[in-house]
Amino acid sequence: MNMVSAWFRKTFADSQVVMLVLVILITLLLVSLFANMLAPAIAAIVLAFLLDGPIEWLKRRGARPSVALTVVFLGFILLALVTLLAVIPPLIKQVGQFIKDSPAMVASLREAFITLHQHFPNIVSDHQVDTWLSQIGNEMTNLGPRLLQYSLTGLTGVVAFVVYMVLVPVMVFFFLKDKRQILNWMGTFFPSDKPLLEQVWREINERAGDYARGKVYEILIVAVVAFITYQFIGLRYATLLAVATGLSVVIPYFGAAAVTFPVALVAYFQWGMSGETLGAIIAYLILQALDGNLLAPLLFSEVVKLHPNAIIIAILVFGGIWGLWGVFFAIPLATVANAIIRAWRERTEHIRNSTAA
Repeated sequence: MNMVSAWFRKTFADSQVVMLVLVILITLLLVSLFANMLAPAIAAIVLAFLLDGPIEWLKRRGARPSVALTVVFLGFILLALVTLLAVIPPLIKQVGQFIKDSPAMVASLREAFITLHQHFPNIVSDHQVDTWLSQIGNEMTNLGPRLLQYSLTGLTGVVAFVVYMVLVPVMVFFFLKDKRQILNWMGTFFPSDKPLLEQVWREINERAGDYARGKVYEILIVAVVAFITYQFIGLRYATLLAVATGLSVVIPYFGAAAVTFPVALVAYFQWGMSGETLGAIIAYLILQALDGNLLAPLLFSEVVKLHPNAIIIAILVFGGIWGLWGVFFAIPLATVANAIIRAWRERTEHIRNSTAA
């Protein structure tokens, strides 16, 4: 206890460390208490954070700030409109068709499991076949009501959709336009001498920001290439599966494995046990291999210096705390945590060296 007490006094004797800890605790408290109420504002902040990179890139190449802001914001609005008009309608249609065809898919899986049991009775038992079919049937049955619950909750869902479509772009524009004033206003709540906070903020901007922007580009590229590939081979639900393939890159390791099943299921339902089914699965695996070995290293290179085990642990921890959103933002959050830990250690080492001198 004496050792712990001495470490505590020594660590928190530094006002910079105390300030950093207070900022972290207040941020976590605000997110925990007001995340639902401030959801449009949080979405706008995230989008502004993503769009700030292209704006700074244009400014470094000689564009005036107002021109850079206008070009990037209009590009964002155009992309949002294209997504809303060209992707959402076929996506909704294919989701409905997928739910409608789910009983037939379960029936095709039943036949496949029975055939597998007949060929390998010592490996696959009757109980295993019944258990698998029961679980798959329950998931397919609950899929429709679950999607309906999350997407269309009557008037509330329509109002929320209108709020996000109108309010979020307006807030994004003003966050980008008045970024400097907002940051200066926030800086008035802190002492002028805050090197530890500034170091953490710089690293978050450099690493977490670049990672988030790179991940958006990766999602778009993978989704577009997947859509073209699925259309070329004639796979059903091309839009739905392309969106799922694009989103699979958000969750390293787990995402690629999870989307393999729906791709294989749709291919088997469409073509049965044939060369086309095998070709669809191979095409999907090639897409994931190209993403993991070519596209991701090209986009990220040295942006995120995290061990694979650290990434997996971050997904498990933040996913357990904040659910799906925690999984989506696991790596940026892990990068933030890594920046805080590294800055803390460097500050402690600096104090120790200064004291020894």
